[in-house]
Amino acid sequence: MAMKNWTAGTQCVAKKQHCKPKAGEIAYHKGDILTVIGPGTRNAEYRARHNATGEEGLVSGSKLREREALRIDPKLSLMPWFHGKISGQQAVGKLKPVEDGLFLVRESVRHPGDFVLCLCFSQKVFHYRVIFKDNKLSIDNKQFFYNLIDMIEFYSRNQGALATLLLKPKKKEGTKSAETKLLKSGWLLDLSKLTLGETIGEGEFGAVFEGEYAGQRVAVKNIKCDVTAQAFLEETSVMTNLHHKNLVRLLGVILHNGLHIVTELMTKGNLVNFLRTRGRFAISVTQLLRFSLDVCEGMEHLESKKLLHRDLAGRNILVSEDTVAKVSDFGLAKVSSTATDNSKLPVKWTAPEALKNKKFSAQSDVWSYGVLLWEIFSYGRQPYPKIPVSEVWERVDQGYRMELPDECPPDVYSIMTSCWETEPKRRPSFHKLRERLEKELGKH
Repeated sequence: MAMKNWTAGTQCVAKKQHCKPKAGEIAYHKGDILTVIGPGTRNAEYRARHNATGEEGLVSGSKLREREALRIDPKLSLMPWFHGKISGQQAVGKLKPVEDGLFLVRESVRHPGDFVLCLCFSQKVFHYRVIFKDNKLSIDNKQFFYNLIDMIEFYSRNQGALATLLLKPKKKEGTKSAETKLLKSGWLLDLSKLTLGETIGEGEFGAVFEGEYAGQRVAVKNIKCDVTAQAFLEETSVMTNLHHKNLVRLLGVILHNGLHIVTELMTKGNLVNFLRTRGRFAISVTQLLRFSLDVCEGMEHLESKKLLHRDLAGRNILVSEDTVAKVSDFGLAKVSSTATDNSKLPVKWTAPEALKNKKFSAQSDVWSYGVLLWEIFSYGRQPYPKIPVSEVWERVDQGYRMELPDECPPDVYSIMTSCWETEPKRRPSFHKLRERLEKELGKH
């Protein structure tokens, strides 16, 4: 049998149960998820942490398989029962053979923008019009929902005003249920093990909460809008492929009240606030170099997987309890790859060729990394101080580059400016940047 070589952070699923652990080992059931912490004492053995109990101990590699990453599959849908704009007649045609509880949701042809729930019961098809009121959906003006996903989830458990429970979704041709796929690959978490705490942030897509999942402190991003949740499904599939100490780790997702994405909790918040609130008297240049290297290593890992970030900036770098910087929101950028709308692009961080012709590449991420280095060495200042956003692009296009931040080592400044070469090919790779930063750190 080939020796498995799992690095720390790799998530594994138990292939069989192990309920009589010897000293130093941990107990687990088939299907439990464990995270590798490091190599064990013997061959083919690992130290691991049980994701649900938090227990740590030794595990035999032969009893585990690596948790399967989700393939990015455009057919994966959080709403496989949604058929888009079809008439009542067409819906009846699709709900065959008729059985109690078979259902689909469609957009009304007569009233575009309105949804209709079509449900079979005792050989008939009932059409329930979904009323849209105060930004919420309802069928009977008694039960209100933020989105269709919640409505379907509710009526699968409660009959309410319907003729019968929703028992069997009629899938739209060519879609697969994301829920089934998440469950099978071990990324669907158990709602009953999640406790939500305070809100720690308000993203443009919904709130971010602090919480606890099976005894571990976590951050939970909740996305209520159906369409956005579907787009975030791609972010999630990107995240299931990545394990690295400088990338924020995904624990899994929960489908309830929209989509919840559960990640490790980064207690010290984002890097910009971390630097601003402490300032140059509390944070040494060595620490700044460590942060720079952390981010660079995370980005080198993305680069090696041929993934782009597209929104690399200090606000998207989070700091852990033990003061390690990690890159977050790295799949999301993938979703908006052809953002045709420049107003959405963070002008001060975006490379000229990306602003001009939408040419995103590992080299445009390197440009943003240069701006991020400037943010780090100026202790969280807003880049291009004193220049209005509307003029930044023009000035940069004419060759303007930001000056050296106070007390920034000249060699670090030359790393920054190398990231801002106009010609993308002339910028260093993240691999090269890491070597230069390690050399720099060696001097401090």
